[in-house]
Amino acid sequence: MTFSIVYVLACLTFMIIALVRDRIKPGLVLFSVVVLMLCAGILTPKQCLEGFSNKGMITVGLLFLVSEGVRRSGVLERLIFNLLPHNKPTMIKAKWRMLPVVSFISAFLNNTPVVVIFAPMIKNWCRKMHLSPTKFLIPLSYATIFGGMCTLIGTSTNLVVDGLIQETGREGMSMFELGKVGVIIALVGLLYLIFISHYLLPESRDTEIDMEGAPQGVKFVEVVLRSRFPGIGNTLREFDFFRHYGGNVHCIRRGGEMLTGDWMNLPLQNHDTLIIETDDKFVKAWGESSVFLISSHDQSGDMLGKKKRWFAFFLLFFMVVGATVGELPMVKEAVPGFKFDMFFFVCITTVIMAWTKMFNAKKYSKFVSWDVLVTIACAFAISKGMQESGFADYIASFIIEASRTVGKANGGIYAMMAILFIITNIFTELITNNAAAALSFPLALSMSNELGCDPMPFFICICIAASAAFSTPIGYQTNLLVQGVGGYKFTDYVKVGLPLNIIVFLLSVFLIPHIWHF
Repeated sequence: MTFSIVYVLACLTFMIIALVRDRIKPGLVLFSVVVLMLCAGILTPKQCLEGFSNKGMITVGLLFLVSEGVRRSGVLERLIFNLLPHNKPTMIKAKWRMLPVVSFISAFLNNTPVVVIFAPMIKNWCRKMHLSPTKFLIPLSYATIFGGMCTLIGTSTNLVVDGLIQETGREGMSMFELGKVGVIIALVGLLYLIFISHYLLPESRDTEIDMEGAPQGVKFVEVVLRSRFPGIGNTLREFDFFRHYGGNVHCIRRGGEMLTGDWMNLPLQNHDTLIIETDDKFVKAWGESSVFLISSHDQSGDMLGKKKRWFAFFLLFFMVVGATVGELPMVKEAVPGFKFDMFFFVCITTVIMAWTKMFNAKKYSKFVSWDVLVTIACAFAISKGMQESGFADYIASFIIEASRTVGKANGGIYAMMAILFIITNIFTELITNNAAAALSFPLALSMSNELGCDPMPFFICICIAASAAFSTPIGYQTNLLVQGVGGYKFTDYVKVGLPLNIIVFLLSVFLIPHIWHF
C-alpha cells in the first residue's frame, strides 16, 4: 500500500469513529476529513469545493423548503385522518389503509416531517380506538423508508448518488429509475409490516402521558436528547432546563420505560425522551436545534389558509410530473441543450412557494438542514479523495478477488453485489446514510472499471443499502423520532428490523442484476 492509501484509510477510520461517537455534527466531521486530505495534497482546493456547487446538493436544500410548504398546507393531516378507520378497526385493516399511503407520500417528501406529523396523530387515534400505538409507530417509520427507495427525490441519499454519477460525466438517474426495484421491495416490505410486524412488536408499555390535559396556554412537547445536549451526564437538579430552554421537564423515558423514583437525580443520557411543559414559543425557538429532536407537538397554529392548501399540493404535483416528463427522449430532442430535470422544477416550485408565502420567506433558512447540505458537499470531496489516492481501486480489487472465490460469471457478480450491499448497510446503521453512500460510491465505480462493466447496478445497490436502516433506532432519524413517541427499546428494532434487512438484502442482490445488466 502507498502512503496515500494508508493516509486515506486513517482519515476514514477517524471519520467513522467520530460519527459513531456523535460529539459534533456530521457535517463538521466530514469537513475535517476534507481538510486532512487537502493538507496531504490528495485533494486540491477546487476539488474540496466542487460539492458545494453540485446540483444534487442544492436540490436537497430546495426540497426542504418545498416539504415545509406542503407541511403547512395541512393536506397531509386531513389525508391520514380520513384514511384511519373510526368504526371498530382491526390492526391489519388500519395498517392496510395507512402504510401504503405513507410510503407513497414519503416517495416525494422529506421523511422526517411526514413522521413528525403522523406519529402523534396515530398515537392519539390508537388511544381512542383502544389499540396499541407501539404496533404502528415503527411500521410508520419503516414505511417512509420504503417510500424513499422508490424515487430520485425520496431521500437525500438518492440525490447524493445521482450527483456523484453526474460528476463522472454519466447520465444521472431518472425520477423513477429506482422504482424498478424499489417498488418491489416496498411492496414486499409493506406486506411484512401489515401482516407480520405486530407479532414482533411489543404491547404498549406504561409510559402514556395525558398530552391533552395541560392548562390553557401550556402544551406538552416530547423531545429526544442528542449527544450535543449540554446537560448530558448531569441531573435535572444540576442542569436548569427551564433557564436554558423555557420549559419544565414533566418526566423522562429511557429505553422504552418511564423513569420512576427520584428521577430528578438521575444523570441524563443520550436518546432520553423528555416530556416538557411549555408554550408555543418553545417549538419556534428550538424546532431546528441540534441538541434534541422534537418528536411530537401541536402544529396546527401555523397552517396555511384554505385557498393555499390545494395550491401547495398542485405545485408538488407540477414539480414531480414536470421532472418526469422532462426526462423523456422526445422532450430532450425537442429542446436540445436545455435540461428539464428535477433541479429545474424544484427551483421554480420553491420560488413560487416563497412569493406566495407558503413558508416564511424571511426565515427560510430555518427550514433547511444546513448540516445535511454540508455533509453532502463534503461527501463528494471525500469520494473524490478515495479515487485520487488509489484507495478505492485497492479495496475494489480486494472485493473482486474475494468474490471470485465464490464462483465465476454470475456467481461472482452476485457475491460482489452482496459485499457492496453489506458494507454500505453497516455504514448506514452506524453513521449517516449520506456518508455511507459517499464511502461506497468510489468502491462501486472502481469495481465496474476493473470489470469493464456498466456501474449502474452497483450504484442502485448503494441507494437501496444506504436507505435500509431498520435494525437500530440511530440508523435513520425517523426511527429515533418514533422511539421517543412509542417508548421503544433498542431490542424492538432488532426484532422487527433485522428480518427486514435480510429481506431487502436478498431482493436487492437477486433483482438488481436482472433489471440493470452489467
